[in-house]
Amino acid sequence: MKVELIKGDITKIQADAIVNAANSSLLGGGGVDGAIHRAGGKQILDECIVIRNKQGKCNTGEAVVTTAGNLPAKYVIHTVGPVWNGDEKECVSLLENCYNNSLKLAESLGVKTIAFPNISTGVYRFPKELAGKIAVETVKNFRSDSIEKIIFVCFDDENEAIYKRLLA
Repeated sequence: MKVELIKGDITKIQADAIVNAANSSLLGGGGVDGAIHRAGGKQILDECIVIRNKQGKCNTGEAVVTTAGNLPAKYVIHTVGPVWNGDEKECVSLLENCYNNSLKLAESLGVKTIAFPNISTGVYRFPKELAGKIAVETVKNFRSDSIEKIIFVCFDDENEAIYKRLLA
């Protein structure tokens, strides 16, 4: 698997799947979640509502999939990252689950390229350095027969610098 780093807007990325740092309601929100819902259009929200009506909220560390609406991807994989609460062991495990469950879901869909945002590092206050380390290690340890490329999409300079160093 090839790993790539891009500084930019995940809603503009050409990939089979993009990952949304969703909240447990799946109904959109701020940050990446809000941007994906706005750019993708009503279809994503409608599909999220169907998922919610079927299973209830999406638990932290889990992942669900919708089509991508107006986005240049086929799918949006919605994963709920942990809110940083100082319990490092629990938060690390939950964030690892976000990446692993998103990758497993992508693989089940036959996805060849997947783009990840910096999960939980915005309003969920996960330390950016630790989150980057978990993202890079989890992705590098994941074995896949179908996924060919993983793209980390950083929105800000700080995350971009962290990922550049971790991927060097």
